[in-house]
Amino acid sequence: MKAVVFAYSNVGDRCLRVLRACGVEVSLVVTHRDRAGEARWFERVADTAAELGLATVFADDLGEAELLARVAAAAPDAVFSFYYRQMLPEAVLALAKLGAFNMHGSLLPKYRGRAPTNWAVLHGETETGASLHWMVAKPDAGAIVDQLAVPILPDDTARQVFDKVTVAAEVILWRSLPAIRAGKAARAPNDLARGSYFGARRPEDGRIDWSRPAAEVYNLIRAVAPPYPGAFTDVAGARLVIAKARIASPPQRQAVAERTLGLHVRDGRVFAVCGDGGQLLIHEMQTPSGPLPADSLAALLGANVQTTCS
Repeated sequence: MKAVVFAYSNVGDRCLRVLRACGVEVSLVVTHRDRAGEARWFERVADTAAELGLATVFADDLGEAELLARVAAAAPDAVFSFYYRQMLPEAVLALAKLGAFNMHGSLLPKYRGRAPTNWAVLHGETETGASLHWMVAKPDAGAIVDQLAVPILPDDTARQVFDKVTVAAEVILWRSLPAIRAGKAARAPNDLARGSYFGARRPEDGRIDWSRPAAEVYNLIRAVAPPYPGAFTDVAGARLVIAKARIASPPQRQAVAERTLGLHVRDGRVFAVCGDGGQLLIHEMQTPSGPLPADSLAALLGANVQTTCS
């Protein structure tokens, strides 16, 4: 089987390796150039392709007509999309004799669209997963080939969940390839009415509203924790990212006498009081210049260390 692979990030890296390990002839890899200013913590598919000796093009350098011509020249039996950042034109999908397949990081039809792992953590889900599905014109709407669930533990960050989803994607692709090769890939219903669609997240979406319940604030912190942009608050005009926190246990809930919302420093420890009276114990804070220790936060908050922040 010959395949053209559109891929990016860790799922792209691992699934490309699965294809090669299973003897698929990858005739062309299409990927993206890294965005200027983006913190790259993920694998570069271009590097993976170079290591494996695969022909590679950057979609950013090609118009749609030229991209279509390159895919057509590669004569794919199948087209795969592994965390590629753009929808594929229907003309590209039509070139795949055995079908075009996308690997999505959720249990479809839930969390269709962008940043599915982050949204799942933000909403306090206890599981998510990966889904391999047929590609159609509408995003994440095609019939499902296979799925695999992974747990979201109470203290998991989105990065930790993403790593689990990456392994799930490997497993799904590995066990689905024989049926795809035989032209017998499954087509389980993808009932969009039972799911939801979410758009891309922006850095500003990480602003903390301390009036929200502690569990909700905590889910935001772990959903966008580094290497993602981070949940943040402004203290005395300084942008402060809350990189790591935990929900305080009942004894710690009484450690801050005042119930003023926001950050507090007491006995060298940092707490945050939330709208429902619950507290978060803050373990790591960051500024653009680096980590911020508790005593530095106390100085920002002023002489009265129980002063609130916005």
